[in-house]
Amino acid sequence: MAEDTPTTTPTPATVAETVHPLTPAVTPAGRVDRAGVVPSTGESAGDAAVGTTTISDGVVAKVAGIAAREVPGVYALGGGGARALGVIRDAVNATDLTQGVSVEVGETQAAADLTIVVEYPAPIHEVAANVRSAVAAAISRLVGLEVVEVNVDVKDVHVAGADDGDDDETESRVA
Repeated sequence: MAEDTPTTTPTPATVAETVHPLTPAVTPAGRVDRAGVVPSTGESAGDAAVGTTTISDGVVAKVAGIAAREVPGVYALGGGGARALGVIRDAVNATDLTQGVSVEVGETQAAADLTIVVEYPAPIHEVAANVRSAVAAAISRLVGLEVVEVNVDVKDVHVAGADDGDDDETESRVA
């Protein structure tokens, strides 16, 4: 007589999982967890749609640039060459809000590097700390990413009146 053994018919989902198991994602070395895609959990939360959101590095850089420019004591973003090009862009009404900003964007994290010019006589260390705080808060609030690092590189100090261009004085001092 044959033994009674329960027979189960595997569901299509079970077959798919055993035939094509998921492999863990490999994270490349860097400051943030890479990929730039925020995956959905696959579970519907009420009326929320299921899908993925991809956040471009340029979007995060623009948010960081806008936040940094709003900090009191920041005269400009970018080094000398970038600022010169920025003046030309401003003249043709094509301001680059990402000038002086570099970011790395991962699945859940972001890191930013900013180059700034501080207005004299603002305390440089306070301006840098305020930029760091403002950028981290803006990225967290607007983009929804954890900010792991914000580096601020102060390239120059702007003195009011120094850029007014009194070329006669410069020429008279140089033989």
